[in-house]
Parts: sequence; C-alpha cells; structure tokens
Amino acid sequence: MSDFFDVFFLKTVLKFATPLIFAAMGGLLSEKSGVMNIALEGLMLIGAFFSVVGVWYFENVWIGVLLGLLAAMIAALIHAFWCITLRADQIVAATAINLLGGGLTIFLMVRIWQTSGQTPRVERLPVFWGTMSILVPVAFIFVPIVWFVLNRTKIGLHVLASGESPQAAESVGINVNAIRYVCVTLSGFFAGLGGIYLALGELSGFSRDMTQGKGFIALAAVIFGNWSPFGALFACILFAGAQAFTIQAQATGLGINTDLLLALPYLLTIIAIAGFHRRSHAPAGLGQHATNR
Repeated sequence: MSDFFDVFFLKTVLKFATPLIFAAMGGLLSEKSGVMNIALEGLMLIGAFFSVVGVWYFENVWIGVLLGLLAAMIAALIHAFWCITLRADQIVAATAINLLGGGLTIFLMVRIWQTSGQTPRVERLPVFWGTMSILVPVAFIFVPIVWFVLNRTKIGLHVLASGESPQAAESVGINVNAIRYVCVTLSGFFAGLGGIYLALGELSGFSRDMTQGKGFIALAAVIFGNWSPFGALFACILFAGAQAFTIQAQATGLGINTDLLLALPYLLTIIAIAGFHRRSHAPAGLGQHATNR
C-alpha cells in the first residue's frame, strides 16, 4: 500500500487539484455575489489559449500569462454584462460563453497554426520539485486569501450581502451590480489562471478541449464544499485524488477495470452533486436581480 500512496501519487493529486482550485475560487466569488456561473469551462479554455498565443508571438511566458488573464477576464466581463445589465438568463449566458470558448479557440487555432488539434510547443512556466509548476502553491495560497476577504473585510461582507439579499443590500446603499461585476470578472481571472496552468504549467501548448470538463468539476466542488473556500478546496483535492488514483492504479496494475477507472472522477462528481446538493445552502439571492426594474 505504501508503494501505491507514494510521493508520485501526492504530486499527481496536487497537479490535478490546482486547476480545479483556481476555477472553484472563481466560481465561488461569482456565486457568492449572486450570479450563477457555469461558464468556468469556457473561461478556462479562453485563458489557456490566449496565454499560448502570447508566448508564441512575444516569446515571453509572463506576457502569455497576462494575455491569458486579460482574455479570460474580458470574456467574464461579457458574461457579467449579459447577466447583470441585460438580465439575460444566467444559465443560457454561461452556456454561450462555454460554446464561445470551445469554438473560438478552435477557429483561431486554425487561423494561426493551420491545425485544429494541438498548437506547437511553447515555453513553460518555471517549475520546482521536479516538474511542479510554480502555480501549484499559488492556487493553495489563494484559498485562505479568498476566505479572509469574504469573511473579514467590509468588501467581503458587501459581496455576501449581495448574494444573500440583493434588494436589502441595495436598500442600505450597497451597489450590488458593481459588486457583481467585480466578482464575475474575478471569476474570469481565477478560471483563466486554471486554464493557464493547464497550457503553460502542465503542458507546453494548447490542445482542443484540453480542459476536459474541469470547469464543471470545479463548479461541483463549490456545491460540494457548500460555497465555502475551504470546503471547495477539500472537494477539489477529493476529485483530484480520484484522478490520481486512476493513473496510479493503471501504473501499478491494480486489477480494476480500465473503463471504470477512467470514469471514476466523473462518477464521483455526479455522486457529490446528487448526494450533497440538498444539504448545501446556496446564497439565497443566487440568480436574483438587485431591483425589479
């Protein structure tokens, strides 16, 4: 058993958990402010793709990171405009962002590199402990920061009030729409970081649909974690552990059906949502507008 749960297994869990944690913190902020956000998948794809574009054209990995973050935040801002200003259905708007992330990246990949599968290799972010990206500890550091901001600062209390009772928050002078714009845009920042980690931290380029449902798993982690930063962190590690178990079981020849192993992380996600959704307490104002105008 000690040969199974070894250092390689730990490193694999940390690697798989990192993009989920980034995306989960983004989804958490958005939903805590009252805006449903299932657009994490699309935002991750956009962040990943444009980070590679930045490295390809400017030959600098940090410019790539900045371009990826900027693109994901712009996409999140569009989502915020649809949901907050235009009052579009938040699920439909998020679905549009996901479709945009999937379709736009493939279209631009063909235009830039004449391929729809995978981009050429580009420079990666610095690593430590062998192959661990520097974004791995950054993801874990952000969790207590998000918790502190939400629970120990004035702006955090305004975010919570906007998500719990937007009408009441407006009545005491809180600009709910501004709070929500900021939080949804920050969801793009965090989801973009998750995508950047996949493109420049784990790999050295962008591949078609490379997120493989990680945005939706991150949203499941938010629900499983009861809209709490540390709860979401635990869920991300749990889901990442399931993925790491799959790889380790295949590597060590554990004797479990391969198809079942590959499906395990997604089965766990479904079970988590189905089993814990009723016990979770979403922000009471989630999906509600600040005023009836």
